[in-house]
Order: sequence, then C-alpha cells, then structure tokens
Amino acid sequence: MERTFRIAVLPGDGIGPEVIREAVKVLRVIETHLQDAKFDLTEYPCGAACFLATGEALPAETFEACQRADAILLGAMGMPSVRLPDGREITPQLDLREKLDLFCGVRPIYLYHACDTPLKGYGPGEIDFVIVRENTEGLFSTRTANNSNGEVVSDTLRITRKGACRLFRAAFELAQTRRRHLTLVDKANVLPSMAFFRRLFLEVAHEYPDVTIDCCYVDAMALYLLKSPQRFDVIVTENMFGDILSDLGAGLVGGMGMAPSGDIGERAAVFQPAHGSAPDIAGRGIANPVAAILSTAMMLEWLKHPSTVRGAKWIREAVRRTLQQPELRTPDLGGRLRTSEMGDLIIKEIEQLWCVSST
Repeated sequence: MERTFRIAVLPGDGIGPEVIREAVKVLRVIETHLQDAKFDLTEYPCGAACFLATGEALPAETFEACQRADAILLGAMGMPSVRLPDGREITPQLDLREKLDLFCGVRPIYLYHACDTPLKGYGPGEIDFVIVRENTEGLFSTRTANNSNGEVVSDTLRITRKGACRLFRAAFELAQTRRRHLTLVDKANVLPSMAFFRRLFLEVAHEYPDVTIDCCYVDAMALYLLKSPQRFDVIVTENMFGDILSDLGAGLVGGMGMAPSGDIGERAAVFQPAHGSAPDIAGRGIANPVAAILSTAMMLEWLKHPSTVRGAKWIREAVRRTLQQPELRTPDLGGRLRTSEMGDLIIKEIEQLWCVSST
C-alpha cells in the first residue's frame, strides 16, 4: 500500500538552505520512481536567522511539527556572530536532540575516491567505518546549566546506566549488519565516569557474542584513525569524544562536505550534513551538497519502507558513480562544480540506475 511520509525540513542558516535544496531535489526525483512511497515536505523556521527575527531559535510551532513528522531533514544551524549572553552559539539542533531524546548519533565515514583523502595508499571503500556517538549525556549534559560563580566554571560529564546501555545496544546491532566489530572509545584510565562507561560496555557485550570487541583510549584513537583507519568498523563513544572524532573521520575522506549524519531515537530522527553553516561561503553556490544528499539516503533507510530502502541504495550508488571521476568535485575538494551542478550529476546517475532497474 502507498505510504506518505511527513518530512519536516529545517533549512537553517548559512549554506544550510543551499545544500538542503539539492537534497530535496534528489528526494523528489527518487519519489517519481517509487510507486508506493510519497513525501509530504514542509519547511519550518529554525536557527540563528530565526532567532534574530523572532527571539526564538526553535519556535514552538517548529518543534511541534518535528514531533508530528516521520523524520526531520536539517541543513545547518547557527552563525558565529549570533551568540547567547554567556558566549555560546545558538544551537537548536542540540535542543532537538535532547527534547526528542535522539540518543544515538550515527556518523558514517566512507572514502569514495583516493583523491579525496590526505592519507596515502587508500582506495575507494578502504576507509569505511561508522562512529556512534551518545547524544544526550556526556560532557554536553550540563551545557544549559549555570555552573559559574564568577571565578570558576565547571561542566559535568554525566554517564547513566540507561543512557550508556541503550547506546551500546544500538552500536552492537549496527555492527551486526556490517563486519561485526565494535570498538569502544573512552578515557577509562583517568576518569571514573569513563571507567563506568567501559564497565557497562563489557556487560552489554555479553549479549552479542557474534560481535568482536576492543577498547581504546580517545587520545590513542586519534592516532590510530590516522595511521590505520581501515582496521575499524563501528566505533562507539561519549558525546564530546564523538563530536571531535567525527570531524577527524570526515577529514580522512574529503572533509565535512562528505560527512552525513543521523541523530536517532526510539520514535524520532533528524538527518543532516555534519558540517556547520559555513558563513564564509554562504550564498556563493559552491557548497558541497554530498553530505546533505547522503543524509537523505540515511533518512530513507531509517523509514524502513521497502521502497525508501531501495531509494537509499540508489542515492548511495549514484554518489559513488559520480565521484568515480576525480574532476567532478566542488571547490572544497579541489574542483569547480557549483552546488546545483553536483546535485544535477547525482540525479542523472539516479535516472540511469532507474532505467537499468526497470528493464
């Protein structure tokens, strides 16, 4: 039976609207080839520009729409010049994670071509791992608290049994769909919170005897990702560590324009490119839309409809085929393509894939 999925679209700030425009273009083309899946796409205001205009970064009507939606597609939020009185940037994307309990941050890292990595000797698919980041606890847990007396400021690294165990189970289940290897990243040699984190990980590991595990300190992981990224399959870690390692991982495969992401809970999910709003290039039409388009593929896969899962495969294959040609790159990867041109090339490959599949 045909299913219509309600998608809340939050274009956001800076290059967000530009890359989301290409993601929506791709989604609409996919829709024309899916007989039993349609998409009701509605844009809502959110972000730094919305804050300047209305005094709210995440208006109540936008949040209510996100609660009703089957999935949320987000561009980029925040601008360096728009800050709260305490100096922090406006970050409604973090508010969404916490209010919707999107505890599982999924950050795929995949190398499409040797020309896109600063490392020597790696070809397509030889760097292929996923970072699973805890999104609602860790060092971000007290970000909205007033923990200053004017002389000292403190942040708390919070780990709970419930929060850690549900994250670990999600990571193990993901590893079961891949190469069945899971690496915990922590700082258990120094921090009691991280020792507790590791103890819970080892407890949950007994539930998944078919998955091989290992544990690594975060400083060592920064080294290993540079020296031997091919050894990793799924990596699970705390909020702040995951934030940092995700950017490092993106750098291994071409940069933030190649880094999709999904923030997933039990009943809701947000999909967005992992990059920021990049105000220095906003409005110039040169932003890389690949991360936004691949985030759309993640969304289609998460919806779990047979047709949307098929659409996700088409998008990933279309991106792979497009990037086989080193000259087909946006400026962040040394090329000359404009944002819309990259989107159009990926759409061209999707059309060809559909023609082949329909014969």
